[in-house]
Amino acid sequence: MAINNINNGVQKPQIDNQKLNQQQTQNQTTQSNTQTAQSTAQTPRQDSVSLTQSAQQLSQVQKKSNDAPVNQEKVEKLKKAIQNGEYKVNPEVLAQKISRLEAEIFGVKS
Repeated sequence: MAINNINNGVQKPQIDNQKLNQQQTQNQTTQSNTQTAQSTAQTPRQDSVSLTQSAQQLSQVQKKSNDAPVNQEKVEKLKKAIQNGEYKVNPEVLAQKISRLEAEIFGVKS
């Protein structure tokens, strides 16, 4: 059985060891970067929340209103007056109270 010369008499080029070492180093660097990116992606992120000063003030007002005592007798009296159509709203007084409340909440002097 005869073996044919595959290269047809052409000599094989010599391997450039320096170029081979550079390619191996580059491959190792790429693998290292990929592993670092994967480990970073697996690390859980730390989320944070910050509230504005207005939101903090609103939260404090809500807490205070929840702690405030309720005059249940007065509440029942007002419910009955509303149901019977006897409760009348004075728009001027209501507007003044709303204005005062907003001034207290937002720190505006009226």
